[in-house]
Amino acid sequence: MREAARPDAARRDNAPAVSYHGDLPTLKKLRRGRFARSLLLLAALAGSAVFAPAANGQKLTVAAAADLRFALDELAPHFHAAHPPVDLAITYGSSGNFFAQIQNGAPFDVFLSADADYPRRLIAAGLAERDSFFLYGVGRIVVWVPAGSALDPVLGVRVLDAPSVRHIAIANPQHAPYGRAAEAALRSLGVYDRVAPKLILGENIAQAFEFVESGAAEVGIVALSLALAPAARGHGRYWEIPQETYPKIEQGGVILSRAAAGPAAQFRAFLVSADGQRILKQFGFSTPQ
Repeated sequence: MREAARPDAARRDNAPAVSYHGDLPTLKKLRRGRFARSLLLLAALAGSAVFAPAANGQKLTVAAAADLRFALDELAPHFHAAHPPVDLAITYGSSGNFFAQIQNGAPFDVFLSADADYPRRLIAAGLAERDSFFLYGVGRIVVWVPAGSALDPVLGVRVLDAPSVRHIAIANPQHAPYGRAAEAALRSLGVYDRVAPKLILGENIAQAFEFVESGAAEVGIVALSLALAPAARGHGRYWEIPQETYPKIEQGGVILSRAAAGPAAQFRAFLVSADGQRILKQFGFSTPQ
């Protein structure tokens, strides 16, 4: 299993260096049309967003799992319409990395994790408000290929054995819940040992998706929420991996101890409201039970 990284990206000391050259296609080798789409998608997947800043507003900083990128883009304007004074600033990344950053004092107000265990652990460490934990959704994973690919995702995991598949992108299981789910599903379906040499690891699930869209991998196991995103519709095809093949991806949030109570509580309430859940459902999240 290899972690793919840009040449200037930081890597773990024990991780092999795999960059966009050699046996992985460089961006210069991509077809021009696909390159243009990739630039647009990568821009949409960029790490942070600020929504509707208001004069003299109350700033609310949110650390959000990468699979929420497009769902929160849709949800944020609705929240702002209900709470105009709140300036919502969202940063996207892997839940495990955010967990470590928050432990080291990162200045976030709300943490939305793709693994509900991380917020619980922050509460236990005294870094989050004890009564603020909440579940906001259940994630799902899919096998995703670009629209122009000859691969047929309807074949399910059998498509991963195709001779033309040299690289399969997943999120890094060490700190990304969707990566752990992908690995569990591959093991449950009995193909992990065969496909493990083909795996390349994204820093988070959004980067794994980027690898497939850019051509660095022929296929990926990604979040359904990304496959359903407006920027991805029409640019790919997917097959949903049966949910019984991997542990439930319960996604949870928490208000951190440094947060001002008002805006953080309002954002939490909106996420679990009927309107918030309706938007999350549009992006493939199931309602937590």
